[in-house]
Amino acid sequence: MAHLTPQASDLLEKALSLSTQERGLIIDRLIESLDEAPPDAGVEKAWAEEIKRRVDDVHSGRVEMIPGEEVRRRLGRRLLHGRE
Repeated sequence: MAHLTPQASDLLEKALSLSTQERGLIIDRLIESLDEAPPDAGVEKAWAEEIKRRVDDVHSGRVEMIPGEEVRRRLGRRLLHGRE
């Protein structure tokens, strides 16, 4: 495993002290910075349409919402028992 420079280690320590939302935003920006290629034509529009469809499904009741704690509990059981 690669070791962090003192500067990177200090930056990581500061980042970990941020709120979950702030850390998520920073992660998004860092990931975006890794992708140097321009997005494929139509990708942004397609994602916007997919997001709208999913939000509409939630609002209309067509999909069953599962609380995050329940999802974590189910995944934990699957990992513990080796089931997919």
